[in-house]
Amino acid sequence: MTLDITPSGQACGATVRGANLADLDAGEVAEIRAAWLDHKVLAFPDQQLTDSDLERYTLNFGPFGVDPYFASIDGHPHIAAISRLADETSSLFAENWHADWTFQEFPPDGTCLYGKVIPPHGGDTLYTNQQAALEAMPTDLRSRIEDAVAIHSARGGYAPDGAYGDDDDDDRSMAIRPNESAYATQTHRIIRTHPETGAQTLYSVLGYIIGIEGMDDAEAHALLGELYGWQIRDEFQYRHKWEPNMLVMWDNRCVLHRATGGYEGYDRLLHRTTIGYNAAVREVASV
Repeated sequence: MTLDITPSGQACGATVRGANLADLDAGEVAEIRAAWLDHKVLAFPDQQLTDSDLERYTLNFGPFGVDPYFASIDGHPHIAAISRLADETSSLFAENWHADWTFQEFPPDGTCLYGKVIPPHGGDTLYTNQQAALEAMPTDLRSRIEDAVAIHSARGGYAPDGAYGDDDDDDRSMAIRPNESAYATQTHRIIRTHPETGAQTLYSVLGYIIGIEGMDDAEAHALLGELYGWQIRDEFQYRHKWEPNMLVMWDNRCVLHRATGGYEGYDRLLHRTTIGYNAAVREVASV
């Protein structure tokens, strides 16, 4: 198979045609992985996938990740429904920039979303290329984060007193399950080396990052705020427009993403799987 790959013309992202994601051989998977590492976000239009197909596709790229605060759909423990109803008044889910689950000891490598119900307008997903952001970063700012170790936590979103906690809106259709484990912390370097490409990249963002080791809170939050402003600049972004039956996968190790609204009065439903930390890939990359 030779993929038909059309780059977005933006800071990352490409549309891929010529693949049937429900029936791939090893060579096709390798070709898709290479394109994924190159473009960081891949969109596959016109895919007819069952939930079992989606799970099987995900396992081509690593084990399933652990989704600690989502309930799964019936019969598929590794699929979460990212849903919003036409008349829902709750806050938009995932509208802040983030990489998925960076508060874990071994955060996921990637995420897959499959469009089940797509509104006729709105609902774009934004991505920002953190390898490009680091490469273009002013020397002074980079020098202040070069050896910094960030403190990550899910408390702002998923603790009982977080944004999706006990006081969240009653009409939220998405099955979010906050709990006390969100108060835990985990550390990761702000500048990391991608385990497959070897490129240096910024990792995560203010929100899941709640502090920096060795800095008082005021100093850390001032630096994180400055860093955040750089990470999300327009020149590092890609705006993705959804279609029904489209699968999108992205590399959580080197991009941030956020949801957008603009589809009031319409239902929206995507099924999500998480590509977990792939120790086998790291062993091969280190040889």
